[in-house]
Amino acid sequence: MAGKHKGNGHDQHATETPDVSHIKNPDVTHEASDVNISGILKFVMGLTVLGAVVFVLMWGMFRFLNAQETEKEPPAGPMAMTEEERLPPEPRLQAARGFEVKLENGEVIKLEKREPEAEYRVLREQWEQRLNCHSGDESSGPTPNCVPIEQAMKKLLEGSGVPVRTTANNSGTPKDSAPPTAWSSGRVSGKAER
Repeated sequence: MAGKHKGNGHDQHATETPDVSHIKNPDVTHEASDVNISGILKFVMGLTVLGAVVFVLMWGMFRFLNAQETEKEPPAGPMAMTEEERLPPEPRLQAARGFEVKLENGEVIKLEKREPEAEYRVLREQWEQRLNCHSGDESSGPTPNCVPIEQAMKKLLEGSGVPVRTTANNSGTPKDSAPPTAWSSGRVSGKAER
């Protein structure tokens, strides 16, 4: 037989694992678990608390040192430029220090360190207020003698249309002048051709 081993009077297959259950070593034991979860969680919690304490201490130290340095600084001289005088002349780049927009009502909106579309949004809001007859001031209410754009469009559609100025009312051109053509480059000729 090819797979059998004959020795000591026992017939045993060569690929079988021998029985070693009778071997005992009291110095060697196996682990009940691979990882101690509670120990890891305690370590992470302790590390987080320690990190927060260090952060607060460092923040307090920097505030203390900064306050000491500002007390030591000498006051600005009488010839020193102010913050506004140090800025470059207008026009300034968008999002640069000192970039701002002054509205028609005199309100100044600072746009430094804002996204590039911020200037367009402010301008668009101002246009919307003007089209809807709002002065931009909530307390003053709508602008007098102003018709909001939606109402004006409805009136235009309900009425007879857009009023047209006749040549008799137009004091800039004579009565018998011909209207300008594409070839006249906007100039009005002296006599109307019939």
